Amino acid sequence: MILLTILDLWNNAWPAGVIMLGLGGAFAIVLLIASIRLKVEVDPQVEQIYQVLPHVECGACGFAGCGQYAPAVQKDPTLIGKCAPGGAAVAAKIAEILNIQISNQGAPVRPIVHCRAHTDDKTFYGRYQGIPSCTSANALANVQACKFGCLSFGDCTRACKFDALHIVDGLATVDYDKCTGCGACSKACPRNLIQMVPFSHENMMTVGCSSKENGKYTRSFCQVGCIGCGLCAKQSDAFAIQDNLARMDYAKFEPNGQNEAAYNKCPTGAIVYRGKSAPAPRG
Repeated sequence: MILLTILDLWNNAWPAGVIMLGLGGAFAIVLLIASIRLKVEVDPQVEQIYQVLPHVECGACGFAGCGQYAPAVQKDPTLIGKCAPGGAAVAAKIAEILNIQISNQGAPVRPIVHCRAHTDDKTFYGRYQGIPSCTSANALANVQACKFGCLSFGDCTRACKFDALHIVDGLATVDYDKCTGCGACSKACPRNLIQMVPFSHENMMTVGCSSKENGKYTRSFCQVGCIGCGLCAKQSDAFAIQDNLARMDYAKFEPNGQNEAAYNKCPTGAIVYRGKSAPAPRG
């Protein structure tokens, strides 16, 4: 009886098994033919370029990632040097692959935070209890007295893939040893406090403030803000006053006596150095 049952099951099941096996084989053949016909040939030169890129997908080059930048730079060598994380070393490797010579790529571009106010330097209207994001806090009025300063909720730090930005005592601070100049932090700041600047020297002098309020009002809510007094502009033509705020022309910056005089005469210490071996701010 048991044998008859097994034979009966076999007689009923094997046609379905054969059909499934046939369908599986047919699908495999179709997929094989499709993979051969639809195969995209990768240019060996593009693959070489892709391999020398840092693969951090930061978008600093203007493309979605390294996979898009590699064929683009092969077709248009003027795009060499757009890879900020790779810097001059990657630019030289790409030029070698393309068998071309490139001119000096210029000074590396790095971020400067135009604010130097730490927590104790700021005036707050109340404790913010909303979403811990600079973008969210910036949408509200009166989160802190200075509507131009760093909100310190770390949108820039989360945007950085190189751990080169940290919130230190209420202020976004760049670790220039780790920074690659990708620009992600600059794009993330809702107050546009982070500017990408050509570092013609290891340490750059800058104005660590973005307030456009008049000097008296600025001093009422920030002890280290620029008051637009103009003393720096009188010492060096690298500085100019615009909208109650001192601004530096980085193309004119040199570590000379005039700029040092401007640095030393700033009454609030708003002029600071930024870079790998920058001295601590005065005051």
